[in-house]
Amino acid sequence: MPAEHDLNADHDRLLERIYGQILRRNPGEQEFHQAVREVLESLTPVLLARPALTEASLIERLCEPERQLIFRVPWTDDAGHSHVNRGFRVEFNSALGPYKGGLRFHPSVNLGIVKFLGFEQIFKNALTGMPIGGGKGGSDFDPRGKSDAEVMRFCQSFMTELYRHLGEYTDVPAGDTGVSTREIGYLFGQYKRITNRYESGVLTGKGIGWGGAHVRTEATGYGLVLFTSEVLRARGEQLDGRRVVVSGSGNVALYAAEKAQQLGATVVACSDSDGFVVEEKGLDLELLKEIKEKRRGRVAEYAELRGARFVSGSGIWEVPCDVALPCATQNELSGRDAAALVRNGVKVVAEGANMPTDPDGVRVLQEAGVAFAPGKAANAGGVATSALEMQQNASRDSWTFEHTEDRLAEIMKHIHDTCHGTAERYGRPGNYVAGANIAGFETVADAMIAQGVV
Repeated sequence: MPAEHDLNADHDRLLERIYGQILRRNPGEQEFHQAVREVLESLTPVLLARPALTEASLIERLCEPERQLIFRVPWTDDAGHSHVNRGFRVEFNSALGPYKGGLRFHPSVNLGIVKFLGFEQIFKNALTGMPIGGGKGGSDFDPRGKSDAEVMRFCQSFMTELYRHLGEYTDVPAGDTGVSTREIGYLFGQYKRITNRYESGVLTGKGIGWGGAHVRTEATGYGLVLFTSEVLRARGEQLDGRRVVVSGSGNVALYAAEKAQQLGATVVACSDSDGFVVEEKGLDLELLKEIKEKRRGRVAEYAELRGARFVSGSGIWEVPCDVALPCATQNELSGRDAAALVRNGVKVVAEGANMPTDPDGVRVLQEAGVAFAPGKAANAGGVATSALEMQQNASRDSWTFEHTEDRLAEIMKHIHDTCHGTAERYGRPGNYVAGANIAGFETVADAMIAQGVV
C-alpha cells in the first residue's frame, strides 16, 4: 500500500495539472485563477479520504461553467446620445438548484471577474444548506452619476437580452455592487413586461411592497457579524467590548457596523475610495447612513460634520482593532496590511466582500494565528436571505423582520459550525478556509456524482 505522503503527492500533482488546464483555458482572468487555486489548495485531504471524488473529471467539470453569456447592452442617455455596454451572466453550477447570484454594475466588470464571483458563489450557496446553485452576472455600466431615467433605460435593455435565460427554476439573479432595489425594480418591470408573468421568484432584492423580504438589505452585513461572533465564541471570547474596523461604506459595511454596535462592539473606522474616517468613540451610524444612503455622499463629508479624523487614500488597516471586516472589494487587504493588523493585535478578520484578502494577506494572518473567515462563509447571509425571499415568493407569503432575522442567525450559525467541524474532521482545526472549501466541495460533488456526467 503506498505511503500516505506518496498519495498526498499524487493528489497534489493532479490538482496542479487541473490548475494548469484552467490557466490555459482561461487566459488573463487573474481573479478567477486566484479563486480556483484557493479552493484546489484545500482539497488534498478530502481527495485522500474520498478517492472516488477524483473520478469522472468531477473537479474539472466543477471548474468549468455550465454556461457563459456575453451580450451587447445599447441604451440612450438623457441627451439622446447612444451608448453600448457589455453584459454578462455566468451560470456556473446547478447541481444543488437553480443558478443563484447577484448582478454587478461597475466599470471593472469583465468575464474574469464574473467567473471568479460565480465560482465563489457555488461554494457559498452550498454552505447555506439551501437548494441553490451558483451563478453571477453584471455589466461594465456605471450607474454613478446617471439619472434614474438613464439607469431605467439601461436596465430595460439589459433585461431584454437576459430574460430568456432566467426563471424561478432556472436562474434567479439578485443585486450586488451597483445594483440596489432601484435597479432590481427596473429589471423586474421589464421582465414582467416581456414575459407577461408576475414571476416574483425570478429576482431577489425586491422592494418589500412587491415581493421583497425583510432583512435582505441588512443581511450580508448582519450575517458577517453573526458569523464573526460565532468565531469568537469558538475561541472562548465574545464580540461585546471589541474594537472593530470596517472597510467600505456601502450596504455591507454599513449594516455590518450596525450589527456590531448592536452586539456591543465599538466601530471606530470605515472608508470609501477617497480615504477613511476614524472616530475613537465610535461612528455615528445614523449620520453615516444618512450621508451614504440618502445623499450618496462621501465619508469625508461625514468626518467634516462630526469633526472626526479623515485620512485620504488607503491605510485603514493601520488603525488598531480587535476585529477587521474588509467589506469593499477584492484584494484590498494585502500581506503588508495583514502584517499591520497582526502588529496591532487583531484577533479576527472576517471577509464581508468577495475575496478582499489577497493570498499573501491570508498567509500572514493564518501564520500569526489570527482567526480568518473567508467570504464564501462569512458573507453568505445575503444569498441565504435571498433564498428565504424565494421561499416566501413560492408560497405567496411574507415574514416579519424578526422571523427573517432569526432564520438568518440560524443559517449563519449552521455555516460556522459546518466550516469549523469540517476543518477539525480533516485535521485542519481552526482553519475556516479549508473548512469552507471542503464542506462546500463535498456538498456539490456528491450532488454532481448522483446526477451523472451532465
